[in-house]
Amino acid sequence: MSTPEIPEPTANETKADVRAETVLLERAIGGWRGIIDSGVPTAVFVIAYLVTGQNLGWSVGAAVGAGLLIVLWRLIRKEPLQQVLAGFAGVLISALVAKWTGRPEAYFLPGFLQNLAYGSAFLISIIIGWPLLGVVLGYFTGEGTKWRQDRPLRRIYAAASWIWVALFFGRLVVQVPLYLAGAVGALGVVKILMGIPLYIAAAYFTYRLLAPIWVAKRSARSK
Repeated sequence: MSTPEIPEPTANETKADVRAETVLLERAIGGWRGIIDSGVPTAVFVIAYLVTGQNLGWSVGAAVGAGLLIVLWRLIRKEPLQQVLAGFAGVLISALVAKWTGRPEAYFLPGFLQNLAYGSAFLISIIIGWPLLGVVLGYFTGEGTKWRQDRPLRRIYAAASWIWVALFFGRLVVQVPLYLAGAVGALGVVKILMGIPLYIAAAYFTYRLLAPIWVAKRSARSK
């Protein structure tokens, strides 16, 4: 994804303040597009599976075809391909796992591992005192690790990181039982519902937690 354009700061803002807000919002929006790109093949897989009478071959082929069409569409529109190619790679891996195992529910297995990895990374970062959200924003804004010198800010970054822990592990808690039950149709629907809507909610509450920080900084500078 291309780096979001950073607007000029106002008199009471530093570029880091503006960049932090922009990064958070633009990266979240870009994330939504990435989720849509990966969500469409999943929806196509489930629909094809149900329409074709649970034909795994046709379902896998339809999902891969949908992913390829999305890549071509992004190429035609000359949009950044980093996320869409990553999403297409995920579709291919899911399709190969399902085909290799001969189990349609295995199509969702790579997604479980991804959620487990992300959730674990956020959780471990909180435990060791380096909340991942602070690390990411510090990297993209150019502030590095300066935020760690501010104990209240560290706590807020930790609280915001817990939101993402809940998101990733919450998906597993709901979806893994459906996977074990072989409920492919229900699993596909739940995966889609817990994709974009929950991502938007997590991004929104993260922003609500962090916004007062930037407001307080501006107020302090204006005095």
